[in-house]
Amino acid sequence: MSLASIYGLRMLGMFLILPIFSIYAETLPDGQNHLLIGLALGAYGLTQAIFQLPFGMASDKYGRKRMIYIGLAVFAIGSFIAGFADDLHTIIIGRAIQGAGAVSAAVTALTADLTREEHRTKAMAIIGGTIGITFALSLVLGPTLNKWIGVPGIFLMTGILAALAILVVKFVVPDPKASHFHSDAEAAPGRLKEVLRDTQLLRLNYGIFALHAAQMAMFVVVPFAIKQTSGMSENDHWQIYLPVLAASFVIMLPAIIYAEKMGKVKPVFVSAIAIMLGAQLLFAGTIHVFWGIVASLTAYFVAFNLLEANLPSIISRVAPAAAKGTAMGVYNTAQSIGIFIGGVAGGYLSYAYGFAAVFVFCSALMALWLVLAVSMVPPPAIRNKMYHLPQMSAADARVLHGRLAALQGVREVAIIADESVAILKVDMREPWDQAGAEALINGWTPAQAPLPAD
Repeated sequence: MSLASIYGLRMLGMFLILPIFSIYAETLPDGQNHLLIGLALGAYGLTQAIFQLPFGMASDKYGRKRMIYIGLAVFAIGSFIAGFADDLHTIIIGRAIQGAGAVSAAVTALTADLTREEHRTKAMAIIGGTIGITFALSLVLGPTLNKWIGVPGIFLMTGILAALAILVVKFVVPDPKASHFHSDAEAAPGRLKEVLRDTQLLRLNYGIFALHAAQMAMFVVVPFAIKQTSGMSENDHWQIYLPVLAASFVIMLPAIIYAEKMGKVKPVFVSAIAIMLGAQLLFAGTIHVFWGIVASLTAYFVAFNLLEANLPSIISRVAPAAAKGTAMGVYNTAQSIGIFIGGVAGGYLSYAYGFAAVFVFCSALMALWLVLAVSMVPPPAIRNKMYHLPQMSAADARVLHGRLAALQGVREVAIIADESVAILKVDMREPWDQAGAEALINGWTPAQAPLPAD
């Protein structure tokens, strides 16, 4: 939970200003230039994309906590620069420095160090869940905090929280007994070519890019549109976001349950993209009508929450068992690039062509994603199981691999001898021989592992 809070803090720095920043930025020198507003929102994503994977790799060499300390300190410095800024150019610099404190990969690696293989998936799910929770809270808390301390105060608050987070990492998060590379949680340079050539993964990477590009582009415009059409102060916009978010969660949960229980992940996934496309088109046509904006936001959040929840799950099913960490690293980088591109595009289009042009751009992103999703191979109905292995020779590993692969319900096996880990992908549609797998792994001795006859 402490590591999830650190991860959530990074997302808080990005999301908390979304519902109010554009209106604040317009009051600054050069604030009439929406391109600069979009750049200020998106600069975070550019530097995050650049530094995210290197931070994770550096944590293997220099230590998890040391890199997290550095990342949080950089994030805090960027927050303070943005908080004390009185012009957009300085805020852009601060936001870029915020993004350079890209601690998420190092946090994920530390989580892997501190958890047993059997519980790794649950731990990662807790951390991943902070994204959706933080986004929802930010849309409600952002306007309220703006009323109390303003946008500069929000930046300063996130800086102070980052500094306090260093103390949490130091005194609350345990020190790992040993740190080593985890292929399920970290990106391996040697696996990048394999992941980047996988057309199914590329579709999903485009999807997260498009989802967050549209998110950042629309929040350049939506705060202005709500204020103009409703007459409400930006400090009161939470009164719109709260019921819209609540309604979207009520609609989303049955869809997720249906997709998982009935094996309908692809139909629900494609439907969510279609709803997102419809929401963007509705935005384009009704951006100057208050109730049109409310309807568009409701459809948007239903689709966004479904897609944000489903994409990581589909990635874990589609990615090769031994390259899951690399696949997630590329996926997270694509998300960060989308944040940057979306902010810049939203700022430029709204400045040059008006609000509706932003949503035409977002609609084009979603239309392409819909085409790619319709033609994707349905993700297999599998779940990942991990087990710690005793030390064994390469010959033993080959034999164990064959025996595990022959068990009922096992669809893929990866034995990673360097990490003493076995990763199994097992079928969710039928019982699988879990007892047999655990008996093989727990009872394994070299004497049980004669070389195969061939």
